[in-house]
Amino acid sequence: MENVKKVYDFLENAGTFYLATVEGDQPRVRPYGAMLYFEDKIYIMAFGQTNATHQIDANCKAEICAFKGQTLRIECKLVQDNRPEVGKALVEKMPVLKPALGENCENGVMYYLKDAKADFFKMMELVETVKF
Repeated sequence: MENVKKVYDFLENAGTFYLATVEGDQPRVRPYGAMLYFEDKIYIMAFGQTNATHQIDANCKAEICAFKGQTLRIECKLVQDNRPEVGKALVEKMPVLKPALGENCENGVMYYLKDAKADFFKMMELVETVKF
């Protein structure tokens, strides 16, 4: 749980992180910012049925990268969890999303990070690796 919170806090402080997925044999990277710490898991949100959600459905392996004084790289699997309470918690945390997502994030797709390995780098040097 401590490892998950450490990674979440880094991502939260960075503000923007980049999600890499795979489409066939082509990597796809996009900026994200909607995330949530809920039930000791890190959740990210994708809007409805997009290229990203189709790519994750086809291959749940992903990488996330963020920078804020250090670099954080996360290898993980993304697991869909669209329970209303998860979406509602995100909308409560980020009310600016409510008009687009709906009351319980029904227009979004919530994923939590599973089997994650997070590497923290300072410059080019690996400082720490945590798993959750």
